[in-house]
Amino acid sequence: MRSEEEMRTLILAVAQEIGAKAVALSGSRVNPCVPKDDFQDYDIVYVVENKTELLENRAWLKRFGEILVSQRPEEMTLFPSTLGERFTFLMLFKDGNRIDLTLCPLSFVEQWRVEEPLFQVLADPENILQPAPQLTDEIYRTQVPSEAMFQDCCNEFWWVTTYVVKGLVRHEQTYTVDHLYGICHQELLRLLSWQVVRQQGPVNVGKNYKYLFTYLDAAYKQKFQSLLDFSSESNIAQSLLATQRFFHEEAQLYATQTKVSYDKVTAENVIAYTQKWMNS
Repeated sequence: MRSEEEMRTLILAVAQEIGAKAVALSGSRVNPCVPKDDFQDYDIVYVVENKTELLENRAWLKRFGEILVSQRPEEMTLFPSTLGERFTFLMLFKDGNRIDLTLCPLSFVEQWRVEEPLFQVLADPENILQPAPQLTDEIYRTQVPSEAMFQDCCNEFWWVTTYVVKGLVRHEQTYTVDHLYGICHQELLRLLSWQVVRQQGPVNVGKNYKYLFTYLDAAYKQKFQSLLDFSSESNIAQSLLATQRFFHEEAQLYATQTKVSYDKVTAENVIAYTQKWMNS
């Protein structure tokens, strides 16, 4: 696997060869609070004025190495891109390195800066990307929610658990798991992240809450992981009941400690509704 120094040297060399006006690195590799490992992408932007030419003749991409698999979101139909005039090459190389390379026209630099507020300038002879931002993960930290946000989280959780009940009764396992993990568990994770913020101040819990349990007692991780057995309808039903209990306990605790309102009546009504259908 090529080293970070080798990759940075190569990225700058290719940029010079194709006439890029500026080069920047964003994402986890410039976040000082993210643990370093070999799976971190090189999120690169080339500021260019010759995007059309670079797309018409893509031979320059071979300079990066032998590609294992790649994706070009702006040329996909099923997953349409929302990046406007920018164009992205997502490339995983056979040596394990990955580059997510964005060609950004000079006229779209300010829009890119808004969407990528944390970046490191690698080359910028014309000061296009100045002033460079301070490298801190502050913009990614979870903040203390408003009371309305807390209530919306609770309402979403209890409302969607009724979909899980419906899926179980209908024996629609895919539908059931999708709502249980895809929505209910995500609201539980959101609530737990707010518990962390309440106790420790704003923190970066990471994409998909991947750092959340580093801030919590080990028992929380074990308790959450026990909810993830979806191998049978019986296990899914037990997960739903345990998820409801877990959320209800944490929501009441959060409401008490922060003195916000929690709709305990609705929560208990939904729990009773769930148990009724589970026992029928």
